Amino acid sequence: MHPHFEEESALIARGYLPIVGLDEVGRGPLAGPVVAGAVMLREPSVPEWLPKVRDSKALTAKQRENIFQLIDGSGTAWSVGIVSPLEVDQMGIVSATKFAMLLALQKLPIAASFLLIDAIALPESHLPFKAIIKGDQSCASIAAASVMAKVTRDKIMLEEDKKYPQYHFAKHKGYPTKNHIEQLRMFGPSPIHRRSFAPVKLHIKFDKNSEA
Repeated sequence: MHPHFEEESALIARGYLPIVGLDEVGRGPLAGPVVAGAVMLREPSVPEWLPKVRDSKALTAKQRENIFQLIDGSGTAWSVGIVSPLEVDQMGIVSATKFAMLLALQKLPIAASFLLIDAIALPESHLPFKAIIKGDQSCASIAAASVMAKVTRDKIMLEEDKKYPQYHFAKHKGYPTKNHIEQLRMFGPSPIHRRSFAPVKLHIKFDKNSEA
């Protein structure tokens, strides 16, 4: 499915501007942050990047990087909110996801008048919003936000891979692949593993023993 501009056009016709699309990446991984992306539309015209944008999960890493650069270079306002693994453990994943979105909104240059969000209700924003199931596949601003969040998070995990090469974070980005589970079993949790997640909990005892 190609993301469209119908949701945004309908809101613009009702007088809403700026409009912000919101999406997150990193709810499912065992390690690394949750990152939310926010992309702001301040003009009623269709953005130039629209024909290129797709849900980040449907793109290759190179395609995502190209779209990231296109959006970043277009003058479109965007931001990300990053919530650390420790904060995920302290808040829980649902609250951490919402907090990441609120952080992203705070970093935009001006306040939004309406939010389009992938599947998550965000009354904590105190703004009108619409949560759209699979919005990253159908809604242009949400799809753009998913790309900005995904590229940002992947870059973070590439840096973490340099610190903790034994976990192969560059390959799986913290998601629970067979390889990742095997490395977790062998080495125990790293400082960026989410200790509240069940597969990590299983190996915390090993981690404590290894530090003794």
